[in-house]
Amino acid sequence: MEIQIQGAPAFGHLHVDLEPGERLIAESDAMASMNAELDMKAKLNGGLFKGLLKKFLGGESLFINEFTNNTQSKLRVTITQPFPGDIKVLDLENGKKLFVQPGAYICSEPGVNLGLKWAGIHSWLGGEGLFRLELTGKGKVAIGAYGGLLDKEVDGELIVDTDHLVAYPEGFSIKTQLSGNLISSFTSGEGIVMRLKGKGTIIIQTRSIGGLTKWVNRNL
Repeated sequence: MEIQIQGAPAFGHLHVDLEPGERLIAESDAMASMNAELDMKAKLNGGLFKGLLKKFLGGESLFINEFTNNTQSKLRVTITQPFPGDIKVLDLENGKKLFVQPGAYICSEPGVNLGLKWAGIHSWLGGEGLFRLELTGKGKVAIGAYGGLLDKEVDGELIVDTDHLVAYPEGFSIKTQLSGNLISSFTSGEGIVMRLKGKGTIIIQTRSIGGLTKWVNRNL
């Protein structure tokens, strides 16, 4: 399977070339175009009960699409995300876990499993929701977000503004706090921030949908 990222960072999309016999799992409505010889099948995202949980608690669609190349030639499917922004393709290793914010998952190889885990009150206060998506297994996985995506190497602690955390590996703890003292936290416009503690690479987004909404409402 060959995956090319085009249009990044503003309008990222993926060209996925499937070899004979290969499959790709993608979010519902993520396909922009596909070779007419590819087979596409919609199925529940982990079964009815798990699919409903992922939809209402994890921001994912109830159904996922499976693209299969049953021919003897290489075939292409083009995958997009619903908002303008960047896309990253990561190689998930066996035994490793990656947590991503709701709505960040785009597509993956069949060996990647998408689960739902309790994130805690600090994640909710930080704008990431009470539940987080857990990626396990082995294979390539594409994630995306509004704005650009930045890798941050952390060995200790890092402060991240709310709604900007996209993905982080297992072993990180998250706590929410005021950005400064009570007065400066709200007069500065920063308010509540997230304090991450751990070691590894996290991914943040340079823009947030919440920030865009506030800007639009302020200027209407």
